[in-house]
Amino acid sequence: MPGRDRHGDTMNERPSLAEKTQVVVAADPPVKLGNRRWTICALLFFATTINYVDRQVLGLLAPLLQTKIGWNEIQYGYIVTAFQAAYAIGLVLMGQLIDRIGTRIGYAAAISFWSLAAMAHALVRSALGFGVARFALGLGESGNFPAAIKTIAEWFPKKERALATGIFNSGTNIGATIAPLAVPWIAVHLGWQFAFLFTGGFSAVWVVCWLVMYRKPQEHPRLSPAELKHIQSDPVEAAAKIPWLQLFPHSQTWAFTVGKFLTDPIWWFFLFWLPKFLARNHGLSLTGLGLPLIVIYNAATLGSIFGGWLPARLLRIGWTVNRARKTAMLVCAVAVVPIIAAANIRNLWGAVALISLATAAHQGWSANLFTLASDMFPRRAVASVVGIGGCAGAIGGMCIATFTGFLLQLTGSYVPVFILSGSAYLTALLVIQLLAPRLEPASLMAEVVR
Repeated sequence: MPGRDRHGDTMNERPSLAEKTQVVVAADPPVKLGNRRWTICALLFFATTINYVDRQVLGLLAPLLQTKIGWNEIQYGYIVTAFQAAYAIGLVLMGQLIDRIGTRIGYAAAISFWSLAAMAHALVRSALGFGVARFALGLGESGNFPAAIKTIAEWFPKKERALATGIFNSGTNIGATIAPLAVPWIAVHLGWQFAFLFTGGFSAVWVVCWLVMYRKPQEHPRLSPAELKHIQSDPVEAAAKIPWLQLFPHSQTWAFTVGKFLTDPIWWFFLFWLPKFLARNHGLSLTGLGLPLIVIYNAATLGSIFGGWLPARLLRIGWTVNRARKTAMLVCAVAVVPIIAAANIRNLWGAVALISLATAAHQGWSANLFTLASDMFPRRAVASVVGIGGCAGAIGGMCIATFTGFLLQLTGSYVPVFILSGSAYLTALLVIQLLAPRLEPASLMAEVVR
């Protein structure tokens, strides 16, 4: 007969340690999160790619159109300024609008409008006409980043937002890479007007996919409970709206806004003036611009992803959000400094190397700067904050466009602009540190309107 222990159980009937372990393992199978949130991130990536193809076309065709249409450097500066002015106005309006109506309808409407404006460039024949078309394009394109950053805040926990932002933001570089490949060929073989028309079809496909696939996480029929729980793993936030004007008294708003004002213009300079710089200083033709610009913007793609990866890695090893975010931004700010010498380098590929490093660093910086908004503000305020900061960045872009136009018309020298570019990021990081030394969340609860 089997013996009994002091509790009266038959000893041979008691489960072994191995059996207990098997029971536990069988009861708690590993949970698969799912990847629906990364599918949403991919849609943001493609929208941003289309966004940058549309805005890059004019910069690539500027040397050709300057001859055909007959504008000078100052007039080209004004055309770029028209885009920036509309972009500034639109960011203020779009951020608030998207917070109000939501990303699904707001994003679809924005991309539809800017695609029509991009195609309208093919109909104009004067500097004034291009100015009007650029104004409309800027108004529509201003919806992209507020909508995308709000989507990231809705679909990703804080620990993944920098990486997700870096991935979708790399679409700016892919768009700026596709454009030098496609636009010169289209302009040479079909005419410059068709270069402004070819993205319309891509935009229509994206809008359909977005409307079919996008819902808020809690409303999405194909999102697994495990992934929804992961997305919502951050502390629960209040659902009430925050008045837009009540964001201004907070130093966190100004930290983000000043950062955008000081550094966004550098990217605008790269985007709209780099083809002209390479054509003027290094004698490149329209078809010769492709390879250098592809190298530059592919480097920027890697920089964007690295800029998102680095703070995520530092967070995983135990760094605070404040320390990880600002360390990544410091690395990027230092990497831009060598571009000061780019205007004086006679060798094409030496200049391309310095510009590539700077564009990569800018995009790494930008991924972290965008993420500051969701670090310091609740989801319901993120698009508004990004809109305010983007408006400031566009105003800075207006300043640098007008300044560069007059500078080149009077002196022909790019040196002052490259010096400004090399020093902007360290200055911006210093201001951010002074205004938001610990990246503390803005205290908005008392100001919520119910």
